[in-house]
Amino acid sequence: MKAVVYKEPFKVAVEQVEDPRIQDPTDALVRITSTAICGSDLHMYEGRTAAEAGIVFGHENMGIVEEVGQGVAGVKPGDRVSMPFNVACGFCRNCLAGRTAFCLTVNPGFAGGAYGYVSMGPYGGGQAEYLRVPFADFNCLRLPPGTEHEDDFAMLADIFPTGYHATELAQVSPGETVVVSGAGPVGLMAAYSALLRGASKVFVIDKVPSRLALAEQIGAIPVDYSKVDAVEQITEQTDGDGADKGIDAVGYQATAQEGEEQPAVVLNSLVKAVRPTGMLGVVGLYVPSDPGAPNEDAAHGRLLFNIGEFWEKGLRMATGQANVKAYNQQLRDLIIAGRASPSFVVSKRLPLEDAPDAYRRFDKREDGYSKVVLQPGLSAA
Repeated sequence: MKAVVYKEPFKVAVEQVEDPRIQDPTDALVRITSTAICGSDLHMYEGRTAAEAGIVFGHENMGIVEEVGQGVAGVKPGDRVSMPFNVACGFCRNCLAGRTAFCLTVNPGFAGGAYGYVSMGPYGGGQAEYLRVPFADFNCLRLPPGTEHEDDFAMLADIFPTGYHATELAQVSPGETVVVSGAGPVGLMAAYSALLRGASKVFVIDKVPSRLALAEQIGAIPVDYSKVDAVEQITEQTDGDGADKGIDAVGYQATAQEGEEQPAVVLNSLVKAVRPTGMLGVVGLYVPSDPGAPNEDAAHGRLLFNIGEFWEKGLRMATGQANVKAYNQQLRDLIIAGRASPSFVVSKRLPLEDAPDAYRRFDKREDGYSKVVLQPGLSAA
């Protein structure tokens, strides 16, 4: 089959690789209809991880079940399904508690597994024509048949649940004010989710005009940190108090005004922008090691975080990857009911063959490449 294969920093290629197959009775094989490029894929693409040449990328996947193992009872060939990016068993202590992002079974020695991601287990990615899905009864979310809502449903594997998870971590309640740092796809989904939960004002901080325009389109208040002091603006628009809740949708590759990478700058700005006794939800990716970090401490996951002001203000923080299974069924049903349309972030639908160029453009934050959906069945232009 064809798949997007990592070659070296800043280079992927579409190559023929071995077809996946049923390995365990609980497996399913899925023919991929849509798979998205995620911002976290860029960490591998840029050589910021220990990714080795040959890994197949892709953890935002949906498609049609082609074959199931003898132990699969809940899905059958022909079913249209979405797969959470979390590969999970469904029966370990964490899965039973709903913490499927931290499954203790699927990736020995590490809490959590994912498709096509370094250190997250031996699971091939779905930026390919086919995908092996382990523990298929647990990991496949059934969707209505047909092709309706294809772009909306493609967001269910990761960014829509991750954005919603950010609001859950921050405990966003109706009427509250929320500040979201980062207007990438996850930040936009966090802002969208905060509005779905009834937030009265949602500020979105970024400097990319096209992304800020999308934030304004959904009813959020765009804040261009390259033109104004974001903390001052948010403080002024919240009667001097600061926002009730803050969300970090950027992570360790945050940059300051001058474009210089400062891994803790977003966390520290949120500490200033959120009112005393407020709460932070952190879904931006932070890693224990980063060979491309700007200093030795950051290279080992140690950040200069303003714990003094954080403590003085009585702030709270919750972190971690999204437990997609905790949200994806309800979010699917909101889409079906017409109450949510996360596909507003989708900017390109491209054939699999266009992935190398799409990665290059997405990495440069080019207009029109805010969220790229690859469709293996789509003919190249």
